[in-house]
Amino acid sequence: MQKTSKTRILVECALMIALAVVLDILPLPKWPNGGSLSVSMVPIIFLSYRHGAKWGLLTGFAYSIVQMITGFYAPPAGTILAFILCVLLDYVIAFTILGAADLVAKPFSNKLVGYTVGALAVNFVRFICSFLSGILIWQDYAPEGQPVWFYSLTYNGGYMIPNMIIAAVIIALLCLAIDPVTLRRPQKKTANA
Repeated sequence: MQKTSKTRILVECALMIALAVVLDILPLPKWPNGGSLSVSMVPIIFLSYRHGAKWGLLTGFAYSIVQMITGFYAPPAGTILAFILCVLLDYVIAFTILGAADLVAKPFSNKLVGYTVGALAVNFVRFICSFLSGILIWQDYAPEGQPVWFYSLTYNGGYMIPNMIIAAVIIALLCLAIDPVTLRRPQKKTANA
């Protein structure tokens, strides 16, 4: 098997970030206080399967920086702690974690199941980040009388759960059609007689 050069991997990482940015600006429903339906996480997850968690996490981190540059929402509380939590939960951890999909997928003997579970798992962690952010930072947006945790769960769940499912389905279909490592159609296993 031919070893892929670091330059080629870096170019692929940059291309996947660019594709994620383009997918993120598609005119899909956006929530009023941040968040949207999006398939932008798919290129980062696919790259994780293609080059492993190290490159996936690096690409996810770079994408988190791009997300901050292109659409940062300042927290309502003007404290340094709120700002740090916002940066970490809404951007750095939430998008970097997408690159860890390969770590989740590796233990599965059935690659397609592993790829699907990996996509679900990293998006679930991203949802947890948004949920915690809603409770810790954005609690001022909760309607009067509504528990903050319920507001965060319904607001973030309204777009993150569909994103999780959509990403898992797209990843499953994509990996069914194209092996992430070889970029060729997966070989069908034949029974030896």
